[in-house]
Amino acid sequence: MKKFITLSMLFVAAIGFAQEDEESKLSVSGSIDAYYQTNLTTSDDLGQSFGTSFANRTGFALGMANVIASYEGEKTGMVADLVFGPRGVDAAGGDNDLYVNQLYAYWNVSEGTTLTMGRFNTYLGYEVISPIGNFNYSTSYLFSSGPFSHLGLKADFALSDDFSLMLAVMNATDVYDNMTGDYALGAQLGYAGQFLNFYYDNDTVLGFEIDYTGGFDLSDDFFLGINAAYQTSDDAGFYGAALYPQVAASESFTVGLRGEYFGLHAKDVDDLPSVFAATLTGSCTLENLTIKPEIRLDSWSNDMPYLDSDAAASDNLAAFTLAAIYSF
Repeated sequence: MKKFITLSMLFVAAIGFAQEDEESKLSVSGSIDAYYQTNLTTSDDLGQSFGTSFANRTGFALGMANVIASYEGEKTGMVADLVFGPRGVDAAGGDNDLYVNQLYAYWNVSEGTTLTMGRFNTYLGYEVISPIGNFNYSTSYLFSSGPFSHLGLKADFALSDDFSLMLAVMNATDVYDNMTGDYALGAQLGYAGQFLNFYYDNDTVLGFEIDYTGGFDLSDDFFLGINAAYQTSDDAGFYGAALYPQVAASESFTVGLRGEYFGLHAKDVDDLPSVFAATLTGSCTLENLTIKPEIRLDSWSNDMPYLDSDAAASDNLAAFTLAAIYSF
């Protein structure tokens, strides 16, 4: 009798959970990625890499595993975004093999207002840490130099069909144990898919950054993405711009180029280093698997950070990368 009652209770509970799940949405998604990379302008055994790319190992290497659990209720929800592996470690930081990329709860206060509290990916820049969110497999200098994520409270407002506004108060970027009482302010103004972003932390970490991110469908098969940013802290920082033209050759194959100019600036200092980086990427999709062959060339002015095949200082580095990305 006790066994029958227990099974009945479990059956009723299962029905109740199924009915509840019809009104809310629990989902699990994510991706894994791995790659092969070889240098074209120097020997692989010299240990040269772009450093900024989050794909900075030669030979066969791992990217990361990304597991995202999300729960969407009628007005509230949450996201737990966990990363494992070198790419996630480089972005999320910490001392363990398990890293929190995002962890936040949100409340849809009204049809046009959402409050979010926790750790969320940055709103600045064109690229993200997850390879399924970018066209190019390696990442840009603008992405690698800016913030990766924020911990705080933000409010998103849908002002109209075209206009949006986000306001945020946060710890200084990438600060998760705030022992100083210093905070950062953030804002984003959006119009028809174009976004103007602001960040300010009174020189605690990043100082001030203004960033434009957008893109245009120039035809059914041709898309042009754009990113530009300027950052300063204590009268020094970085600036740059990048274009992302992409052409769809078929439903399963697209080719894209990222052309980026990135430089450093400082008060009363001239001729600081700058770099032009060109990255040509192909993207072939087979069901949930994406194969990306990529050739990248970085060329610096006023700096020679690399070694050529004779171990002599060089201002440029080229590499070939083949990445495999699976999303679920």
